[in-house]
Amino acid sequence: MSKSALVLRHLAFEDLGSFGAVLEEEGYRLIPVEAGIDPLPDPLGADLVMVLGGPVGVNDGKAYPCMDAERDWLIPRLAARRPTLGICLGAQLMASALGARVAKMPRKEIGFAPLALTGAGREGPLSALEGVPVLHWHGEAFETPAGADNLAGTAACAAQAFAMGPALLGLQFHPEAGELPAFERWLIGHSVELAQAGIDPAGLRRDALAHGPSLKRAGRSMLKAWLQELPA
Repeated sequence: MSKSALVLRHLAFEDLGSFGAVLEEEGYRLIPVEAGIDPLPDPLGADLVMVLGGPVGVNDGKAYPCMDAERDWLIPRLAARRPTLGICLGAQLMASALGARVAKMPRKEIGFAPLALTGAGREGPLSALEGVPVLHWHGEAFETPAGADNLAGTAACAAQAFAMGPALLGLQFHPEAGELPAFERWLIGHSVELAQAGIDPAGLRRDALAHGPSLKRAGRSMLKAWLQELPA
């Protein structure tokens, strides 16, 4: 019998990326949900929920009501410790639902850079990412929720990942993306943001060529290890 994985997506090209094949290998049936368009189902129904990234913010509920709706939808799921993984905006929504602060950073963190894993990070699935430049693309950041373990940081962002038990994992960075040619969609789709931030897409493209394949391998290993440790 297959397991169900609800995938909440905010932007078409910020999809599961390299994670899709891992979910298929692990026997998950994908249930796609488009943020702000599709109704949110029973928060406890799916075996796994994955909340992906996007350009809007947790605190933008007045302009984008789906932000408040998604945060409130996550609260009972997280309280029940049902398997949930958030990436970038998804992790920020999880953190907010757990009562943690999410706020703008002094400067956006966009580009490839390795993580500094904490002791807790090195003991868990994120150990697969040690020494591997991962993709960062965010202008806001979360504080580690009360009762959660901080797993990693960077010079620009002290809280890059958190876990609350084996079933809840929030990742500020993108372990699922960054390999060409798919990464070109990010560069085109976020062209205005890159121009405003003064970031040359050619440099990101070169870094994706250099680091994308290793990030794909490490990211898939990380996800596989996390899925296999989930409570039955």
